[in-house]
Amino acid sequence: MNKDLITVTSPLLPNLDDFYEELKKIWDSKWITNNGSYHKQLEAALAEYLGVPYVSLFTNGTLPLLTALQALRITGEVITTPYSFVATTHSIWWNGCKPVFVDIDPKTGNIDPDKIEAAITPKTTAIMPVHVYGKPCDTQRIQEIADRYGLKVIYDAAHAFGVKVNGESILNAGDMSTLSFHATKVYNTIEGGAMIMHDEKTKKRIDDLKNFGFHDEVTVVGPGINSKMDEMRSAYGLLNLKQVDSAIEARHQVAIKYRDALKNVDGITYFEDMEGVRHNYSYFPIFIDAEKYGMTRDELYFKMKDANVLGRRYFYPLISEFSTYRGCPGADRTNLPNAHKMADSVICLPMHHALSENDILRTLDLIMN
Repeated sequence: MNKDLITVTSPLLPNLDDFYEELKKIWDSKWITNNGSYHKQLEAALAEYLGVPYVSLFTNGTLPLLTALQALRITGEVITTPYSFVATTHSIWWNGCKPVFVDIDPKTGNIDPDKIEAAITPKTTAIMPVHVYGKPCDTQRIQEIADRYGLKVIYDAAHAFGVKVNGESILNAGDMSTLSFHATKVYNTIEGGAMIMHDEKTKKRIDDLKNFGFHDEVTVVGPGINSKMDEMRSAYGLLNLKQVDSAIEARHQVAIKYRDALKNVDGITYFEDMEGVRHNYSYFPIFIDAEKYGMTRDELYFKMKDANVLGRRYFYPLISEFSTYRGCPGADRTNLPNAHKMADSVICLPMHHALSENDILRTLDLIMN
């Protein structure tokens, strides 16, 4: 195996020599997938780090969403947010359910609990909120509504690795939470994901469903899927876990610099940290008021892009604007004023733990001049 073929660019990625040694162990063991040693170690390590009872690893962040709906036997209508990545709603659609959109809270970007009850019908069986940019939803209010109407709650926590409220992981909220370990995330396994559940029985069911539904050699318990994480990505994840706290703190420092520079710029707003929350600084969105700023969001976005500073209009367009979902309940623009305003004004600035001082200053110079 030629370790020179492996390229890393971030000083906070796993040490190349350490990763190579783990790959060599996997190579020598001849066990490269199917619930191997590294897979088991990573599940246990993540459960401890995140402060959750059970973790099931997946090969990406979309498949745990799909599997959570299957495991809970969700049918009918699922209330969700249009302000998210399309995988959230795709998972509902692929399970034969109907997404029902409600508006967001403009203070957080998350689903507005005040809008949920009006969207509940006799066909509603679940709520799928999203911790947008890693900012925690109002989990208590959402759970109160779910309990009142007998609904399941599945959190798309793709952005929320390590986020805590008053010392408690937000991944413990609801019936299940799902994570993404894509390479762009604060913590990654190159590509991967996970599901968080509360009891061993559910953990066993999920592990069966992600392995084609096999419970043992001769027993298939349901129409499962193949979504197991392999040993190489599990080993990478174990190494990456050792430095995730350093990565989060590095991102925190980037956020401080952005806020300090932009706090007095007319027409630009951003989210402040929430009291009692341990954030992970997954993203740094700013919002453009064109009248005050003197330039539209898109004009600034393309100005940055022309200078090879790659911000992201995230999330734009809204999921409810895509042709597949325009006919879904709640998708009409008049029903989603806050979501449309946010989608039409947002740019997520470059944010990762290897951003240099020069990168930050170049981004700010384009915004401020």
